[in-house]
Amino acid sequence: MDFAFSEDQEVLRDTVRKFLDARSPESEVRRLMDTVDGYDPAVWAQMASELGLQSLALPEAYGGQGYTFVELGIVLEEMGRVLLCAPFFSTVVLAAHAILNAGTDAEKAALLPGIASGETLAALAFTEPSGRWDADGITMVASGSGDSYTLDGTKTFVIDGHVANLFVVAARTQGTGGEEGISLFTVDGDAAGITRTPLATMDQTRKQARVDFAGVKATPLGPVGGGWDALSKTLDQAAVGLSNEMVGGAQKVLDMSVEYAKVRVQFGRPIGSFQAIKHKCADMLLEVESAKSAAYYSAWAAAEDSDELPVVASLAKAYCSDAYFHAAAENIQIHGGIGFTWEHPAHLYFKRAKSSEVLLGDATYHRELLAQRIGL
Repeated sequence: MDFAFSEDQEVLRDTVRKFLDARSPESEVRRLMDTVDGYDPAVWAQMASELGLQSLALPEAYGGQGYTFVELGIVLEEMGRVLLCAPFFSTVVLAAHAILNAGTDAEKAALLPGIASGETLAALAFTEPSGRWDADGITMVASGSGDSYTLDGTKTFVIDGHVANLFVVAARTQGTGGEEGISLFTVDGDAAGITRTPLATMDQTRKQARVDFAGVKATPLGPVGGGWDALSKTLDQAAVGLSNEMVGGAQKVLDMSVEYAKVRVQFGRPIGSFQAIKHKCADMLLEVESAKSAAYYSAWAAAEDSDELPVVASLAKAYCSDAYFHAAAENIQIHGGIGFTWEHPAHLYFKRAKSSEVLLGDATYHRELLAQRIGL
């Protein structure tokens, strides 16, 4: 892989950055955090119609532009830099890729154009109250046959589950553990029997919900009983996307720290001249640049559908989680007293870093998964 982005990719980054700087300043992030929906429909529509972000990495056959995960990673990095409040990760990274990985050509043709146009807000519902991210965590029961199934059970920590009008749901048609009988289903957001409960999470820049299914009608997505491979690949791709998003946030808090160290004067000198602050910033720079290397390589592996994807996805998720959380914590320390206040944005990045650390499995989980995948 050439780690230097092409001219076209840099133009994409610049375009997305200018748009997000204008549409997602800190004041707008704070406003949307306090709303129930957690996003601005007008900005979401602009993202689709003017920039084509929702369709960027979807195949042209299904209304997309046919770009790769590398370009999607650039977009996610810029979104992480400004803490964009929008159902992009849930719709484009999680749900759309689950459909791409599991669906038939006919199912993709029916479901993906709505996502590409921005009309469909989709959510992947797979985590249950146990909080597990592996196959054994899926216990929801799917009953039925053919094209007619009903779902009974609870999904929680469903990103943007409170506003989704399409759910991709992981359930079990047979067996009680492991990968046996795990299937994916699509459910209309207005289906009878669905109850949504927004969750009061630490990071309100990314809304989550508990979704209860009671006899809800569902349509199989792909072959019944063969959904784990598609879901596992989707989760690896999501870990890659989240890693790229995290390096955007990590770079932002590093920039905030360095800028403050230049202008904050103590004892007649900028605090950046003190050795303790120099060392903190240097350590942050090393970790952020290393995280970028891991995230960019994982995006390349996802774009190429490389056999390395499962390994590098867990490696990137583990390293980027640690790097972002450490950088966000050090940013608060460098800012001193003001960094602990509600008025300063440092806490917004700290909360996003912590929530991203545990989303899709924390660093410890992914290191164990990495060890298993390389045969240790």
